[in-house]
Amino acid sequence: MLPPSWLLIGALLVLTATAGESTNKIILPQILNGGVSGGIALGKHPSGSKTVVLGPNPNNAAGGGGGVLVSTGNTVVGSNGVIVSGGVANAPTSNLNTVVEEPEFTEYIENVTVPAGRNVKLGCSVKNLGSYKVAWMHFEQSAILTVHNHVITRNPRISVTHDKHDRHRTWYLHINNVHEEDRGRYMCQINTVTAKTQFGYLNVVVPPNIDDSLSSSDVIVREGANISLRCRASGSPRPIIKWKRDDNSRIAINKNHIVNEWEGDTLEITRISRLDMGAYLCIASNGVPPTVSKRIKVSVDFPPMLLIPHQLVGAPEGFNVTIECFTEAHPTSLNYWTRGEGPIIHDSHKYKVEASVGLPAYKTHMKLTIINVGSGDDGIYKCVAKNPRGETDGIIRLYVSYPPTTASTGIYSTDSHWGENGINGNYAYGGSDSTRSIYTPDKSFWPDK
Repeated sequence: MLPPSWLLIGALLVLTATAGESTNKIILPQILNGGVSGGIALGKHPSGSKTVVLGPNPNNAAGGGGGVLVSTGNTVVGSNGVIVSGGVANAPTSNLNTVVEEPEFTEYIENVTVPAGRNVKLGCSVKNLGSYKVAWMHFEQSAILTVHNHVITRNPRISVTHDKHDRHRTWYLHINNVHEEDRGRYMCQINTVTAKTQFGYLNVVVPPNIDDSLSSSDVIVREGANISLRCRASGSPRPIIKWKRDDNSRIAINKNHIVNEWEGDTLEITRISRLDMGAYLCIASNGVPPTVSKRIKVSVDFPPMLLIPHQLVGAPEGFNVTIECFTEAHPTSLNYWTRGEGPIIHDSHKYKVEASVGLPAYKTHMKLTIINVGSGDDGIYKCVAKNPRGETDGIIRLYVSYPPTTASTGIYSTDSHWGENGINGNYAYGGSDSTRSIYTPDKSFWPDK
């Protein structure tokens, strides 16, 4: 069923009839939705023949549903080419039996896929077009776009051209700056008595685009909670969403399900831990470049924790000794040292305070170096870590050892505090752990053996 607007346009098409040496041009209403009424005098042809549209054929039932009578001089011809009365003077009757080939399509309209924003053209090739017209329509929108050389639509991106030198007369529909709504079937039609049509499909692809307003932003969560990250993307075809960690480490969906990547609009993590902290990438792709991604930072808050390698440390008098603590906290904790319940220890000629950030960044290595240990330096030292989620401290006890004196032979022996841990002049104090602190005495302090 043709769109009503096309039926109206079809009623105004100009046809040409040739008889002998005279040519009469007739505006012939198409019998599309019933008969026509009245007649239209068109004036005279230069040869003297008068051409008149007489109106409905009275021989048809219902008074005008089946044809139009046309008078050309002394001949009355129906719209179907049958002579109703009279004849044409000086015209051979053989002319009335001439067979005119109807137009035909010579090629199929190619289906086209194009990214949004590009220009595209669709071609419709026809032979034997004669005085018939070619029209382009958008089938889904029931919109007539062009008829012959005329653009009907008000869309400024639409135009029409045809190749006059092409024997098949190819008619091109041009669409500039293609939009997603241009997708669909396009119909090329020839206005023969029974309209001839063919279709081509325009597929418009759109690269993926992540909608920030519908996607998660950076999030802060307490350790042990559940989180859900969302990522919404548009595009055509519909984009596929994948999740990865920015540092390429694995994703712990829960304690029993650990993956390298996750596919889906939503990423849910159960009982999140500090090990899950970091940046997550939402990656959207649909085969149309470019692939896009969004970086979502996940911060996991927890109170400080302390690890103390050696809680009991011994050092010889006159040496420097370093004690240490390892902290984990998020947000980053405030870290400091005290002597028992005393004030905070700061850098001085007696103390050197150091802190270095580890990997991951929520780890910190705290070190306190006590210079030229003496009898007044033994006792309790505390490392303290505070953040908005809590506070904790750890205790390290330092004791000072004094080298024993012996007979004038110059032979030194260690007392029971030293143990049997000396190796090549290096002495370890504290526990028996292989990572214990090792102190190297000044070789000038000990005589050659």
